[in-house]
Amino acid sequence: MTALTLSTAGAATLRADAIVVGVAKGSRGPVVAPGAEAVDKAFDGKLAAILETLGASGAEGEVTKLPAPSGLKTPVVLAIGLGAVPAKDEAYDSEALRRAAGTAARALSGSKKAAFALPIEAAEDVEAIAEGALLGAYAFTAYQGGEKAAKKGDKGPKLPLAEVAVLGAKARDKAHKAAADRAIALTEEVNRARDLVNTPPNDLTPEAFAAVATAAGKEHGVKVQVLDEKALAKGGFGGILGVGQGSANPPRLVKLSYTHPKAEKTLALVGKGITYDSGGISLKPAGHNETMKCDMAGAASVFAAVISAARLGLRVNVTGWLALAENMPSGSATRPGDVLRMYSGKTVEVLNTDAEGRLVLADALTRASEENPDAIVDVATLTGAMVLALGNRTFGIMANDDAFRTAIHGIAEEVGEASWPMPLPADLRKGMDSPTADMANMGERMGGGLVAGLFLKEFVGEGITWAHLDIAGPAFHEGAPYGYTPKGGTGSSIRTLLKLAERTADGDLG
Repeated sequence: MTALTLSTAGAATLRADAIVVGVAKGSRGPVVAPGAEAVDKAFDGKLAAILETLGASGAEGEVTKLPAPSGLKTPVVLAIGLGAVPAKDEAYDSEALRRAAGTAARALSGSKKAAFALPIEAAEDVEAIAEGALLGAYAFTAYQGGEKAAKKGDKGPKLPLAEVAVLGAKARDKAHKAAADRAIALTEEVNRARDLVNTPPNDLTPEAFAAVATAAGKEHGVKVQVLDEKALAKGGFGGILGVGQGSANPPRLVKLSYTHPKAEKTLALVGKGITYDSGGISLKPAGHNETMKCDMAGAASVFAAVISAARLGLRVNVTGWLALAENMPSGSATRPGDVLRMYSGKTVEVLNTDAEGRLVLADALTRASEENPDAIVDVATLTGAMVLALGNRTFGIMANDDAFRTAIHGIAEEVGEASWPMPLPADLRKGMDSPTADMANMGERMGGGLVAGLFLKEFVGEGITWAHLDIAGPAFHEGAPYGYTPKGGTGSSIRTLLKLAERTADGDLG
């Protein structure tokens, strides 16, 4: 993991491989942002002019590298675009700082140490810069290189930036230190979730995922209970078993319990954990299977959020439910037309075995409801329909309580995760009526993401506030990296879930 330090050292005196400064887009050209005064002085006050000559404008995400003058202890200055200069008396937006730090960290991969001299006015800025840099410095290299490559003299993959020093942040300042500690705990768990999403499905089976959760729980004081296929059968978890019965790797239901002795509220998180989704008998068409190792991203997000809450000692009880299964076609797989008896007792006619996520979530939602939490939030890469509706970077939010949905949307926007509130139209429920069972796992094709949400709503306990996050778009990024978002697993929704847990602990959600 990339190390983080807070430093009051001057930008001109700190030794590092590079120093990162901010440059904003002004009305008359690039403007050097606060925090970089000493660096600008080393350029005789001409840094903005030099950057403009090199074609820099200060646009968000723009990277310009230039050799450092003799007055600095670093050989390289990296100017990162922050976007428009803030209005008078306004500070730089936290998300702009987060993205800038992430972009800079990516640009400096392979370096041992970089100093970040970006604008800091409050502890929130320290946290944003630290968070962005640590998320941007991520790389998944577990399956690259190796001993044989090393023996042949191959260099192997370029490693992430090894150390981030945030200048202007004070290690002895309680607020600054708390901000840094939170950034470290959160980003380490986000990056662990990214690792899980990126791990090939032959190595991340339901059993293997459960083992990772068990080990992390032991390390951080979180109680972990794992139900194997025998316990699931004994308990009547027909949805999870039905999805997993076609695979040689049997399913699991994992419960993670973080409790605080002074907690007054309990938040339950439920994650879809399909470690590989072939579609089952309703096999996915060619071109749709290659990234289906990411179909457990919801469970990875829930896992990361619970462990993060434990590491930060939040005054709230947080329970995570990981519904883990591998959806495969075989002679023992569930067939279209089969009827499953769910944990709730309801029967579901399976019309499409590729609509499997809602089946495992349904069992987990019912089980979570039995403990009467104050709220339940489920997270899932659930529907392609949501990607069609909102694109690849925005997740949808559905809920049985408008105020709760609005609160989650506000939290997501605050932490820099794009989201959008979606409805649950009652008229779409009729499409899931079945002549054979209590309901079917499919309904109308149009509005498919909303239909999936309506299906899940049926399995939430009466009177329990619930929300559903469909992260099918942003959970796995197939394009070029940007900001602090890497190619592959992103860790979508973890920051939202943790902030929700913090707000619940503070009593800010009512």
